[in-house]
Amino acid sequence: MMKITFLGVGEACDPVYPNTSLLVETDTAGQERQVLLDCGFTTPHIYFGARGEADRLDALWISHFHGDHFFGVPLLLLRFWEEDRRKPLFIIGPAGVKAKVRQALDLAYPNFGAKMHYPLLFREAEPGTVLEVAGFQWHTAAGLHSQRALALRLEDGGRSLFYSGDGRPTPATEQLARGCDLVVHESFRLTDTVIGHGSVAGCLDFAVRAGVSALALIHIQRQERQERRFEIDAALRRAAPLQVWLPEPGDSVQL
Repeated sequence: MMKITFLGVGEACDPVYPNTSLLVETDTAGQERQVLLDCGFTTPHIYFGARGEADRLDALWISHFHGDHFFGVPLLLLRFWEEDRRKPLFIIGPAGVKAKVRQALDLAYPNFGAKMHYPLLFREAEPGTVLEVAGFQWHTAAGLHSQRALALRLEDGGRSLFYSGDGRPTPATEQLARGCDLVVHESFRLTDTVIGHGSVAGCLDFAVRAGVSALALIHIQRQERQERRFEIDAALRRAAPLQVWLPEPGDSVQL
């Protein structure tokens, strides 16, 4: 069983929907594992409200270095320290992830890093390289975004999840998603009007080409969600038999 909980599904400036973040939990071979995918401004409090035991989280994935995807990391690490975490934490992300996290931590809480009593184990992900971390296989590909951003295929030996982070689909991310049990993709607009971001229409086509049966659309621009929801819902209905939906914060799905 792989359980995915949508802690947040919103874009950076959405006042209603928290920043996009997914909590992934598995029990592979009787071993419980927990992974957090992205950790923006709003994520830590929601995470601790949902699954907040200090030693439960095994790994943190950072898709790219925009604030709504990783500026919550210092607070996450601080609270783990306050709750006397001792278990090592893997932090996985694009090249430079160690320096970026250390820089953010020092800006948020100067000199705090020297006091931490649990190890941070950094792993850099590169497209084409498979990482074996915390009981999962981590496969990545680059999407099209305003800075380098990695899409992720996360496998636990039986189930597979594709998470786009931010970025318009590319041939490499399409190949990465092929056959996944669930694709979670950012869809900033209804159509491809913003360079570097996905769209509802583009992601529906992407899912068909990748041969997937379940698609969750997230990170929709706040006004687009409000003003064009009727059109979005109509597009989703036309996509049948593809199972596609807009998850709400707190929703979960089991694979």
